[in-house]
Amino acid sequence: MSAIASDTFIPAAAPIHKRRLSRLEIALAARRNVLELIPAISYRQPIVTGEVLRRWHMLTDPAGYKRVMLDNLANYPKSEIMRRMLRPAIGESLFNADGPEWKWQRQAVAPVFTHRNVVALAPAMSATAARAVQRLSSGGRTELVAEMLTTTFDVICDVALSGREHFDAHVFSHAITRYFQTAGRTSLLDFLGVPEWFPRPGELFAGAAVRTMHGMVAQAIEARRAQASARNEDGPADDLLDHMLAAEDPETGRRMSPEDLIYNMQFFIVAGHETTALAISWALYLLANSPEHQDRARAEAQAQLNGRVAEAGDLAAMPFINQVLEEAMRLYPPVGLLARHVVAPDELCGRAINPNDILFLPIWALHRHEMLWERPEMFDPDRFAPGTVRDRYQYLPFGAGPRICVGANFAMMQAGIILATLVQNFRFRPAQPAPQPVMTMTVRPDPGIFLMVEKRD
Repeated sequence: MSAIASDTFIPAAAPIHKRRLSRLEIALAARRNVLELIPAISYRQPIVTGEVLRRWHMLTDPAGYKRVMLDNLANYPKSEIMRRMLRPAIGESLFNADGPEWKWQRQAVAPVFTHRNVVALAPAMSATAARAVQRLSSGGRTELVAEMLTTTFDVICDVALSGREHFDAHVFSHAITRYFQTAGRTSLLDFLGVPEWFPRPGELFAGAAVRTMHGMVAQAIEARRAQASARNEDGPADDLLDHMLAAEDPETGRRMSPEDLIYNMQFFIVAGHETTALAISWALYLLANSPEHQDRARAEAQAQLNGRVAEAGDLAAMPFINQVLEEAMRLYPPVGLLARHVVAPDELCGRAINPNDILFLPIWALHRHEMLWERPEMFDPDRFAPGTVRDRYQYLPFGAGPRICVGANFAMMQAGIILATLVQNFRFRPAQPAPQPVMTMTVRPDPGIFLMVEKRD
Protein backbone atom coordinates (compact mmCIF):
# COMPACT_ATOMS: atom_id res chain seq x y z
CA MET A 1 0.00 0.00 0.00
CA SER A 2 1.48 3.36 -0.99
CA ALA A 3 1.74 6.22 1.47
CA ILE A 4 -1.08 8.73 1.46
CA ALA A 5 -0.19 12.34 0.69
CA SER A 6 -0.35 14.25 3.94
CA ASP A 7 -2.62 16.93 2.48
CA THR A 8 -5.32 14.24 2.19
CA PHE A 9 -4.33 12.05 5.14
CA ILE A 10 -6.79 12.29 7.99
CA PRO A 11 -5.59 10.31 11.03
CA ALA A 12 -7.87 7.61 12.37
CA ALA A 13 -10.39 8.88 14.92
CA ALA A 14 -13.14 7.50 17.13
CA PRO A 15 -16.74 7.47 15.81
CA ILE A 16 -18.74 10.58 16.73
CA HIS A 17 -22.46 10.09 17.38
CA LYS A 18 -24.45 13.13 16.29
CA ARG A 19 -27.75 12.05 17.82
CA ARG A 20 -28.73 11.38 21.43
CA LEU A 21 -28.09 7.76 22.37
CA SER A 22 -30.45 5.64 24.43
CA ARG A 23 -29.29 4.28 27.78
CA LEU A 24 -28.68 0.85 26.23
CA GLU A 25 -26.75 2.37 23.32
CA ILE A 26 -24.64 4.34 25.79
CA ALA A 27 -23.88 1.20 27.77
CA LEU A 28 -22.92 -0.74 24.65
CA ALA A 29 -20.79 2.13 23.31
CA ALA A 30 -18.99 2.44 26.64
CA ARG A 31 -18.28 -1.27 26.60
CA ARG A 32 -17.03 -1.08 23.01
CA ASN A 33 -15.05 2.17 23.11
CA VAL A 34 -15.37 4.85 25.80
CA LEU A 35 -14.45 7.55 23.27
CA GLU A 36 -17.80 6.99 21.54
CA LEU A 37 -19.53 8.47 24.59
CA ILE A 38 -18.24 11.94 23.71
CA PRO A 39 -21.07 13.74 21.86
CA ALA A 40 -20.38 15.77 18.72
CA ILE A 41 -21.22 19.03 20.49
CA SER A 42 -18.35 18.50 22.96
CA TYR A 43 -15.92 19.23 20.12
CA ARG A 44 -17.50 22.70 19.69
CA GLN A 45 -18.79 23.80 23.12
CA PRO A 46 -16.97 24.34 26.46
CA ILE A 47 -19.36 22.18 28.50
CA VAL A 48 -22.20 19.75 27.78
CA THR A 49 -24.70 18.50 30.36
CA GLY A 50 -27.02 15.50 30.35
CA GLU A 51 -28.48 12.83 32.59
CA VAL A 52 -28.25 9.03 32.68
CA LEU A 53 -29.32 7.95 36.17
CA ARG A 54 -27.23 10.86 37.45
CA ARG A 55 -26.58 14.34 36.13
CA TRP A 56 -23.30 14.53 34.20
CA HIS A 57 -21.17 17.15 32.49
CA MET A 58 -18.47 16.92 29.83
CA LEU A 59 -15.92 19.70 30.15
CA THR A 60 -13.68 20.87 27.28
CA ASP A 61 -12.71 24.34 28.49
CA PRO A 62 -9.09 25.07 29.53
CA ALA A 63 -10.15 27.48 32.30
CA GLY A 64 -12.53 24.83 33.61
CA TYR A 65 -9.77 22.23 33.62
CA LYS A 66 -7.58 24.59 35.64
CA ARG A 67 -10.31 24.91 38.25
CA VAL A 68 -10.86 21.14 38.44
CA MET A 69 -7.20 20.10 38.37
CA LEU A 70 -5.69 22.93 40.41
CA ASP A 71 -7.81 25.67 41.97
CA ASN A 72 -10.56 23.45 43.42
CA LEU A 73 -8.92 20.04 43.21
CA ALA A 74 -10.37 18.68 46.47
CA ASN A 75 -13.90 19.14 45.16
CA TYR A 76 -13.34 16.70 42.29
CA PRO A 77 -11.98 13.34 43.51
CA LYS A 78 -11.78 10.41 41.11
CA SER A 79 -15.09 8.80 40.18
CA GLU A 80 -15.75 5.51 41.93
CA ILE A 81 -16.51 3.89 38.56
CA MET A 82 -12.96 4.49 37.34
CA ARG A 83 -11.42 3.63 40.71
CA ARG A 84 -13.29 0.32 40.77
CA MET A 85 -12.03 -0.56 37.27
CA LEU A 86 -8.44 -0.06 38.43
CA ARG A 87 -8.64 -1.32 42.01
CA PRO A 88 -8.13 -5.07 41.36
CA ALA A 89 -4.78 -4.33 39.72
CA ILE A 90 -3.44 -1.28 41.57
CA GLY A 91 -5.53 -1.02 44.76
CA GLU A 92 -5.20 2.36 46.48
CA SER A 93 -1.81 3.10 44.95
CA LEU A 94 -0.64 6.51 43.79
CA PHE A 95 -2.94 6.73 40.76
CA ASN A 96 -6.11 5.72 42.63
CA ALA A 97 -5.48 7.44 45.97
CA ASP A 98 -6.77 10.88 47.00
CA GLY A 99 -5.93 13.39 49.72
CA PRO A 100 -3.26 12.58 52.35
CA GLU A 101 -2.99 8.98 51.12
CA TRP A 102 -1.99 10.26 47.67
CA LYS A 103 0.32 12.97 49.03
CA TRP A 104 2.68 10.77 51.00
CA GLN A 105 2.91 8.17 48.24
CA ARG A 106 3.73 10.92 45.76
CA GLN A 107 6.47 12.23 48.02
CA ALA A 108 7.92 8.73 48.24
CA VAL A 109 8.37 8.22 44.49
CA ALA A 110 9.08 11.76 43.26
CA PRO A 111 12.87 11.59 43.89
CA VAL A 112 13.18 8.72 41.41
CA PHE A 113 12.03 10.96 38.57
CA THR A 114 14.19 14.02 39.18
CA HIS A 115 15.96 15.31 36.07
CA ARG A 116 19.31 14.03 37.31
CA ASN A 117 18.00 10.50 37.86
CA VAL A 118 16.17 10.42 34.54
CA VAL A 119 19.31 11.50 32.65
CA ALA A 120 21.23 8.76 34.45
CA LEU A 121 18.80 6.25 32.94
CA ALA A 122 19.37 7.48 29.38
CA PRO A 123 22.05 4.86 28.57
CA ALA A 124 19.48 2.12 29.28
CA MET A 125 17.05 3.91 26.95
CA SER A 126 19.72 4.08 24.22
CA ALA A 127 20.55 0.40 24.67
CA THR A 128 16.94 -0.66 24.31
CA ALA A 129 16.61 1.55 21.20
CA ALA A 130 19.59 -0.28 19.70
CA ARG A 131 17.95 -3.64 20.42
CA ALA A 132 14.78 -2.43 18.71
CA VAL A 133 16.80 -1.60 15.60
CA GLN A 134 18.20 -5.14 15.58
CA ARG A 135 14.74 -6.71 15.94
CA LEU A 136 13.28 -4.61 13.12
CA SER A 137 16.22 -5.08 10.73
CA SER A 138 14.54 -8.00 8.96
CA GLY A 139 11.92 -5.53 7.71
CA GLY A 140 8.55 -6.36 6.19
CA ARG A 141 5.06 -5.98 7.60
CA THR A 142 5.33 -5.46 11.36
CA GLU A 143 2.96 -4.75 14.22
CA LEU A 144 4.64 -1.86 16.04
CA VAL A 145 2.76 -1.74 19.36
CA ALA A 146 4.06 -5.15 20.43
CA GLU A 147 7.56 -4.16 19.34
CA MET A 148 7.48 -0.89 21.26
CA LEU A 149 6.05 -2.54 24.39
CA THR A 150 9.03 -4.90 24.35
CA THR A 151 11.35 -1.94 23.80
CA THR A 152 10.07 0.14 26.72
CA PHE A 153 9.61 -2.76 29.15
CA ASP A 154 13.33 -3.17 29.82
CA VAL A 155 13.77 0.46 30.81
CA ILE A 156 10.90 0.66 33.29
CA CYS A 157 12.14 -2.55 34.92
CA ASP A 158 15.54 -0.89 35.38
CA VAL A 159 13.84 2.16 36.93
CA ALA A 160 11.57 0.15 39.20
CA LEU A 161 13.63 -2.89 40.11
CA SER A 162 17.12 -2.47 38.65
CA GLY A 163 16.44 -5.28 36.19
CA ARG A 164 13.80 -7.62 34.75
CA GLU A 165 15.12 -11.03 35.80
CA HIS A 166 11.75 -12.04 37.25
CA PHE A 167 9.61 -10.81 34.36
CA ASP A 168 8.57 -12.42 31.13
CA ALA A 169 7.72 -9.39 28.99
CA HIS A 170 5.40 -11.33 26.68
CA VAL A 171 3.43 -12.96 29.50
CA PHE A 172 3.20 -9.73 31.48
CA SER A 173 2.09 -7.71 28.43
CA HIS A 174 -0.55 -10.32 27.57
CA ALA A 175 -1.87 -10.13 31.14
CA ILE A 176 -2.12 -6.32 30.91
CA THR A 177 -4.11 -6.59 27.69
CA ARG A 178 -6.47 -9.19 29.21
CA TYR A 179 -7.02 -6.93 32.20
CA PHE A 180 -7.80 -3.90 30.04
CA GLN A 181 -10.27 -5.93 28.00
CA THR A 182 -12.14 -7.21 31.06
CA ALA A 183 -12.01 -5.10 34.23
CA GLY A 184 -10.84 -2.11 32.19
CA ARG A 185 -14.15 -1.78 30.35
CA THR A 186 -17.21 0.00 31.69
CA SER A 187 -19.91 -2.43 32.83
CA LEU A 188 -23.48 -2.44 31.61
CA LEU A 189 -24.45 -2.67 35.31
CA ASP A 190 -23.10 0.87 35.83
CA PHE A 191 -25.78 2.17 33.46
CA LEU A 192 -28.56 0.08 34.95
CA GLY A 193 -28.18 1.60 38.42
CA VAL A 194 -26.85 -1.58 40.04
CA PRO A 195 -25.14 -0.64 43.35
CA GLU A 196 -21.39 -0.16 43.20
CA TRP A 197 -20.76 -2.89 45.78
CA PHE A 198 -22.21 -5.53 43.44
CA PRO A 199 -19.36 -7.34 41.61
CA ARG A 200 -18.99 -6.57 37.89
CA PRO A 201 -18.35 -9.50 35.51
CA GLY A 202 -15.20 -7.83 34.18
CA GLU A 203 -13.65 -7.88 37.63
CA LEU A 204 -14.27 -11.63 37.90
CA PHE A 205 -12.88 -12.35 34.41
CA ALA A 206 -9.77 -10.28 35.19
CA GLY A 207 -8.73 -12.47 38.12
CA ALA A 208 -6.24 -14.63 36.22
CA ALA A 209 -4.55 -11.59 34.65
CA VAL A 210 -4.23 -9.92 38.06
CA ARG A 211 -2.72 -13.03 39.61
CA THR A 212 -0.19 -13.29 36.79
CA MET A 213 0.92 -9.67 37.11
CA HIS A 214 0.95 -9.59 40.89
CA GLY A 215 2.83 -12.89 41.06
CA MET A 216 5.68 -11.56 38.92
CA VAL A 217 5.81 -8.28 40.83
CA ALA A 218 5.79 -10.03 44.24
CA GLN A 219 8.59 -12.36 43.17
CA ALA A 220 10.69 -9.43 41.99
CA ILE A 221 10.08 -7.49 45.21
CA GLU A 222 11.13 -10.43 47.39
CA ALA A 223 14.28 -10.93 45.35
CA ARG A 224 15.16 -7.25 45.68
CA ARG A 225 14.52 -7.32 49.44
CA ALA A 226 17.05 -10.12 49.71
CA GLN A 227 19.56 -8.16 47.64
CA ALA A 228 19.08 -5.09 49.85
CA SER A 229 19.77 -7.13 52.98
CA ALA A 230 22.83 -8.69 51.42
CA ARG A 231 24.43 -5.37 50.45
CA ASN A 232 23.57 -2.73 53.04
CA GLU A 233 20.09 -1.70 54.04
CA ASP A 234 21.38 1.73 55.00
CA GLY A 235 22.89 2.36 51.57
CA PRO A 236 21.55 4.96 49.13
CA ALA A 237 18.25 4.40 47.35
CA ASP A 238 18.96 3.15 43.84
CA ASP A 239 15.59 2.51 42.24
CA LEU A 240 11.85 2.96 42.71
CA LEU A 241 11.49 -0.04 45.00
CA ASP A 242 14.27 1.25 47.27
CA HIS A 243 12.43 4.54 47.66
CA MET A 244 9.16 2.76 48.39
CA LEU A 245 10.76 0.49 50.96
CA ALA A 246 12.21 3.53 52.72
CA ALA A 247 9.07 5.68 52.44
CA GLU A 248 7.35 6.81 55.63
CA ASP A 249 4.28 8.99 56.05
CA PRO A 250 5.64 12.02 57.96
CA GLU A 251 2.35 12.50 59.82
CA THR A 252 1.44 8.94 60.79
CA GLY A 253 4.75 7.08 60.52
CA ARG A 254 3.08 4.54 58.26
CA ARG A 255 5.23 2.56 55.85
CA MET A 256 4.13 0.69 52.75
CA SER A 257 2.74 -2.76 53.43
CA PRO A 258 3.64 -5.69 51.14
CA GLU A 259 0.30 -5.14 49.40
CA ASP A 260 1.02 -1.39 48.97
CA LEU A 261 4.36 -2.25 47.38
CA ILE A 262 2.79 -4.68 44.91
CA TYR A 263 0.05 -2.25 43.91
CA ASN A 264 2.42 0.69 43.40
CA MET A 265 5.02 -1.33 41.53
CA GLN A 266 2.26 -2.77 39.36
CA PHE A 267 1.02 0.71 38.52
CA PHE A 268 4.43 2.12 37.66
CA ILE A 269 5.52 -0.85 35.57
CA VAL A 270 2.31 -0.73 33.51
CA ALA A 271 2.08 3.06 33.19
CA GLY A 272 5.82 3.48 32.73
CA HIS A 273 6.06 1.42 29.58
CA GLU A 274 2.51 1.22 28.18
CA THR A 275 1.97 4.94 27.59
CA THR A 276 5.46 5.51 26.14
CA ALA A 277 5.13 2.56 23.78
CA LEU A 278 1.76 3.82 22.57
CA ALA A 279 3.08 7.35 21.98
CA ILE A 280 5.94 6.02 19.82
CA SER A 281 3.63 3.63 17.94
CA TRP A 282 1.08 6.33 17.14
CA ALA A 283 3.91 8.66 16.08
CA LEU A 284 5.23 6.04 13.65
CA TYR A 285 1.73 5.51 12.24
CA LEU A 286 1.40 9.25 11.62
CA LEU A 287 4.85 9.53 10.02
CA ALA A 288 4.22 6.49 7.84
CA ASN A 289 1.20 8.26 6.36
CA SER A 290 2.94 11.63 6.04
CA PRO A 291 6.15 10.99 4.05
CA GLU A 292 7.33 14.62 4.00
CA HIS A 293 7.15 14.79 7.78
CA GLN A 294 8.94 11.44 8.02
CA ASP A 295 11.69 12.71 5.71
CA ARG A 296 12.02 15.85 7.84
CA ALA A 297 12.29 13.82 11.04
CA ARG A 298 14.82 11.49 9.47
CA ALA A 299 16.96 14.38 8.15
CA GLU A 300 17.03 15.96 11.61
CA ALA A 301 17.96 12.67 13.31
CA GLN A 302 20.60 11.80 10.73
CA ALA A 303 22.23 15.24 10.94
CA GLN A 304 22.59 14.93 14.71
CA LEU A 305 23.29 11.22 15.10
CA ASN A 306 25.23 10.35 11.94
CA GLY A 307 24.31 6.68 12.23
CA ARG A 308 24.71 6.15 15.98
CA VAL A 309 22.00 5.52 18.57
CA ALA A 310 20.41 8.62 20.12
CA GLU A 311 21.41 9.72 23.61
CA ALA A 312 19.88 12.16 26.08
CA GLY A 313 22.26 14.95 25.05
CA ASP A 314 21.02 14.75 21.45
CA LEU A 315 17.39 15.58 22.11
CA ALA A 316 17.77 19.36 22.40
CA ALA A 317 19.22 19.39 18.87
CA MET A 318 16.24 17.44 17.47
CA PRO A 319 13.18 19.61 18.22
CA PHE A 320 11.12 18.19 15.36
CA ILE A 321 11.31 14.69 16.86
CA ASN A 322 9.74 16.13 20.02
CA GLN A 323 7.11 17.99 17.96
CA VAL A 324 6.06 14.72 16.30
CA LEU A 325 5.65 13.05 19.70
CA GLU A 326 3.69 16.00 21.11
CA GLU A 327 1.35 16.01 18.12
CA ALA A 328 0.92 12.23 18.36
CA MET A 329 -0.16 12.62 21.99
CA ARG A 330 -2.51 15.45 21.04
CA LEU A 331 -4.29 13.22 18.53
CA TYR A 332 -3.97 10.09 20.69
CA PRO A 333 -3.61 11.08 24.36
CA PRO A 334 -2.56 8.16 26.58
CA VAL A 335 -5.79 8.48 28.60
CA GLY A 336 -8.64 9.88 26.54
CA LEU A 337 -11.28 10.40 29.22
CA LEU A 338 -11.30 10.85 33.00
CA ALA A 339 -14.23 10.96 35.42
CA ARG A 340 -14.59 12.96 38.63
CA HIS A 341 -17.16 12.93 41.43
CA VAL A 342 -18.49 16.33 42.54
CA VAL A 343 -18.38 16.87 46.32
CA ALA A 344 -19.74 20.41 46.79
CA PRO A 345 -21.54 23.02 44.67
CA ASP A 346 -19.38 24.82 42.12
CA GLU A 347 -19.61 26.64 38.82
CA LEU A 348 -17.85 25.77 35.57
CA CYS A 349 -18.24 27.77 32.38
CA GLY A 350 -21.16 29.62 33.99
CA ARG A 351 -23.00 26.37 34.71
CA ALA A 352 -24.03 25.16 38.17
CA ILE A 353 -22.27 21.96 39.20
CA ASN A 354 -24.07 20.09 41.97
CA PRO A 355 -22.93 17.58 44.59
CA ASN A 356 -22.99 13.95 43.32
CA ASP A 357 -22.89 15.05 39.68
CA ILE A 358 -20.37 13.19 37.51
CA LEU A 359 -17.85 15.37 35.71
CA PHE A 360 -16.21 13.87 32.64
CA LEU A 361 -12.91 15.26 31.41
CA PRO A 362 -12.67 14.12 27.78
CA ILE A 363 -9.01 14.88 27.05
CA TRP A 364 -9.62 13.35 23.60
CA ALA A 365 -12.17 16.07 22.73
CA LEU A 366 -10.14 18.84 24.39
CA HIS A 367 -7.23 17.97 22.10
CA ARG A 368 -9.52 18.01 19.04
CA HIS A 369 -11.70 20.98 19.98
CA GLU A 370 -12.65 23.21 17.03
CA MET A 371 -12.39 26.41 19.10
CA LEU A 372 -8.90 25.58 20.39
CA TRP A 373 -7.07 24.08 17.44
CA GLU A 374 -6.90 24.91 13.73
CA ARG A 375 -7.90 21.89 11.64
CA PRO A 376 -7.77 19.75 14.78
CA GLU A 377 -8.31 16.47 12.93
CA MET A 378 -5.10 16.87 10.90
CA PHE A 379 -1.54 15.81 11.72
CA ASP A 380 0.59 18.96 12.01
CA PRO A 381 3.72 18.74 14.20
CA ASP A 382 4.39 22.45 13.69
CA ARG A 383 1.62 23.19 16.20
CA PHE A 384 4.37 22.43 18.74
CA ALA A 385 7.20 24.37 17.12
CA PRO A 386 9.51 26.10 19.64
CA GLY A 387 8.03 29.38 20.84
CA THR A 388 4.40 28.41 20.18
CA VAL A 389 2.10 29.77 22.89
CA ARG A 390 -1.07 28.05 24.10
CA ASP A 391 -3.13 27.78 27.26
CA ARG A 392 -1.45 25.47 29.77
CA TYR A 393 -4.71 23.55 30.22
CA GLN A 394 -5.41 23.16 26.50
CA TYR A 395 -3.00 20.25 26.04
CA LEU A 396 -2.91 17.62 28.79
CA PRO A 397 -1.29 14.33 27.74
CA PHE A 398 0.16 13.94 31.24
CA GLY A 399 -2.52 15.78 33.21
CA ALA A 400 -1.84 18.99 35.12
CA GLY A 401 -1.76 20.51 38.58
CA PRO A 402 -0.46 18.64 41.63
CA ARG A 403 -1.42 15.30 40.08
CA ILE A 404 0.52 15.74 36.86
CA CYS A 405 2.23 12.50 35.85
CA VAL A 406 5.37 12.17 37.95
CA GLY A 407 7.14 10.32 35.13
CA ALA A 408 6.38 12.74 32.27
CA ASN A 409 10.02 13.75 31.71
CA PHE A 410 11.10 10.11 31.85
CA ALA A 411 8.49 9.17 29.23
CA MET A 412 9.40 11.99 26.84
CA MET A 413 13.13 11.32 27.05
CA GLN A 414 12.65 7.62 26.38
CA ALA A 415 10.22 8.25 23.52
CA GLY A 416 12.53 10.82 21.92
CA ILE A 417 15.59 8.55 22.06
CA ILE A 418 13.72 5.60 20.58
CA LEU A 419 11.83 7.52 17.87
CA ALA A 420 14.92 9.39 16.65
CA THR A 421 16.91 6.15 16.45
CA LEU A 422 14.16 4.36 14.52
CA VAL A 423 13.43 7.06 11.93
CA GLN A 424 17.15 7.37 11.24
CA ASN A 425 17.43 3.65 10.50
CA PHE A 426 14.13 2.78 8.81
CA ARG A 427 11.46 4.01 6.45
CA PHE A 428 7.92 3.25 7.56
CA ARG A 429 4.99 2.87 5.17
CA PRO A 430 1.32 2.16 5.97
CA ALA A 431 0.01 -1.40 5.83
CA GLN A 432 -3.35 -3.04 6.41
CA PRO A 433 -5.37 -3.22 8.55
CA ALA A 434 -5.55 0.45 9.45
CA PRO A 435 -5.71 1.15 13.20
CA GLN A 436 -8.79 2.40 14.99
CA PRO A 437 -8.34 4.18 18.34
CA VAL A 438 -10.16 2.39 21.14
CA MET A 439 -10.02 3.37 24.79
CA THR A 440 -10.39 0.91 27.61
CA MET A 441 -7.86 2.21 30.16
CA THR A 442 -5.55 3.74 27.55
CA VAL A 443 -6.06 4.78 23.92
CA ARG A 444 -4.85 1.74 22.00
CA PRO A 445 -4.98 1.02 18.26
CA ASP A 446 -7.29 -1.83 17.26
CA PRO A 447 -6.12 -4.33 16.06
CA GLY A 448 -2.66 -2.74 16.22
CA ILE A 449 -0.36 -0.53 14.15
CA PHE A 450 0.79 -2.50 11.13
CA LEU A 451 3.48 -0.84 9.03
CA MET A 452 5.90 -1.86 6.32
CA VAL A 453 9.41 -1.45 7.69
CA GLU A 454 12.27 -0.86 5.25
CA LYS A 455 15.93 -0.57 6.22
CA ARG A 456 17.38 2.75 5.03
CA ASP A 457 20.65 2.83 3.13
